[in-house]
Amino acid sequence: MTVAEEIAASMGLEWLPTIYSEKVRTLRTRSYEFDVPQKENMASIQHTLLGIELKVGRMRMTCPDLSTARYLRVFARLGCKEVAVPYDISLIPGLADELESSWQRTVLLVTDRANDRSQAASSKMRSLVVKAIREEVARIGAGEKMPLFNTRTRQRD
Repeated sequence: MTVAEEIAASMGLEWLPTIYSEKVRTLRTRSYEFDVPQKENMASIQHTLLGIELKVGRMRMTCPDLSTARYLRVFARLGCKEVAVPYDISLIPGLADELESSWQRTVLLVTDRANDRSQAASSKMRSLVVKAIREEVARIGAGEKMPLFNTRTRQRD
């Protein structure tokens, strides 16, 4: 059993890919593409005069609001190329909280497991866990660019 599998088993329903598959992908979503390296990245939220931006390396992406920036920051840290964003913006703050908590708990569990190892070994362990999460999110997928609205409108009979 790999370290990522051990952490996933210990976290259960709080494992980040589980939250993504069960709470995000079950909703009506649109896909969002990142142009970030596929590795663990430093991502920060910038408050500018023009609004809120998500900064990953030298790249900046404008975000409509703080909760969307928080939501996207989790996936930018992981180096995900494409993710699903809920179409209903009122759901994003709660999902961002859950995903950030899951990420922080994952980091704590990796740090705890790597406590007695060398710096290189703990870095390798963390990168393997990040890669496992990224691959699982990619396997789940991001869905369509825009959600389908299959509603019938009745104009005249």
